[in-house]
Amino acid sequence: MLEGNRVSRISVRGFAVASATAVTAVGSVVGVASGSTAQSNDAEATAYETTTLLADIPAGQQAQVQTASLTQQADAQAIAADATAKKAAEEAARKAAAETAIKKKEAAEQAAKAAKERAEAKKAASRDAARSVTDFPVQTSYTVAQIQAMAQQMVPAGQFQCFSNIVDHESSWNYQAVNASSGAYGLFQALPGSKMATAGADWRTNPATQIKWGLNYMNSRYGSPCEAWSFWQANHWY
Repeated sequence: MLEGNRVSRISVRGFAVASATAVTAVGSVVGVASGSTAQSNDAEATAYETTTLLADIPAGQQAQVQTASLTQQADAQAIAADATAKKAAEEAARKAAAETAIKKKEAAEQAAKAAKERAEAKKAASRDAARSVTDFPVQTSYTVAQIQAMAQQMVPAGQFQCFSNIVDHESSWNYQAVNASSGAYGLFQALPGSKMATAGADWRTNPATQIKWGLNYMNSRYGSPCEAWSFWQANHWY
């Protein structure tokens, strides 16, 4: 009987030393860092002390103690893995939010820059038109070629074709065109025609005055003649 107990203690001690990273008391778990002689000695000493406790447990229950120890290890590892995953997810979310904020800022800056450029182009076009109206001698009548030549000198080169497309559809470059049903008047079929007086009192008889008004209207309402032409194509009015 004595010999049997000795064998049991030796066997349990061997298990405890081999599992020194886990077993310190019945059902308790700790980790032992590798590479440390002092910790290794402590683990072996702990295992030796545990031997007595484990040896006193019936052989049939020792497996349960081992299982409980391993389960606790698995739970600890799962908790650590969850914490790592949560930290990684939070970091990814912060990074994505920062990237989104940067993109929104860049988009806002580009939009502001484009709006500023449009405003400057509008002002420049208005100044050019205001100066150029008086550059053309007043005549009793004007040909289509003469009116188009005026427009080419008053409208920015990159916008002229769009400007011309609208005039083609509205009046065929007839500065005295009148819509029989609505009374719309002039190159741009302004309704009422008298609104063109903001560009000059001679709006009825001077194509240059009408061009000035039409260009200002397209710039102020749509941003440019080409944007006005895009709207016209989609709606057949502007």
